[in-house]
Amino acid sequence: MSIEPILTRTRALSESLRSLPVPDDVFHVQDPLQYAWAGHEAYWRMAGAHRREVVWLGMNPGPFGMGQTGVPFGAIPMVRDWMGLRFEVEQPDPVHPERPVQGLACRRAEGSGMRLWGAIARNHPDPRDFFSRQMVLNYCPLLFLDEGGRNLTPDRLPRAYRDAMERLCDAALADLLGVLGPARVMGVGKYARQSLDRVRQQT
Repeated sequence: MSIEPILTRTRALSESLRSLPVPDDVFHVQDPLQYAWAGHEAYWRMAGAHRREVVWLGMNPGPFGMGQTGVPFGAIPMVRDWMGLRFEVEQPDPVHPERPVQGLACRRAEGSGMRLWGAIARNHPDPRDFFSRQMVLNYCPLLFLDEGGRNLTPDRLPRAYRDAMERLCDAALADLLGVLGPARVMGVGKYARQSLDRVRQQT
């Protein structure tokens, strides 16, 4: 199966989400699929586009994971050392003053990414063994930050914006799961599980 249709779908979701008007009470919205596309593409090309038995679904990027690398739950040590990926990221415009983007040079690591990928790596020392049957995705590719640089989870966003964002992400997730055809999809966290339940009810 070619990787190109998946990358095209992913770019289309990114562009659609960036077209949504940002609410006044959300200080900063950042799209790693724009400035860290090289990392996201490297992740998919390493993992491959074949069908999977299990898909793990996260919520959205954190500032020290996918927000740096473009890789879901992308804690730098796991992306660089376990997955073996190398790439350069650009700078978002604008960049949050409290959350500079340093890519693989970032010295902080996303806690959730270290827990998830760390557990996976312990069971699969060779990442090819994991990606042959499983995949990790994020429901929404956007990073939301308040003025102080704290992560805003999607459930805390204004209702009208969240509804519009979820309609786009629901459709993209349903489409991607149709391509990957997993027997099981596991939501990581309450919001991801709720989003997955909603998509299942719609399909």
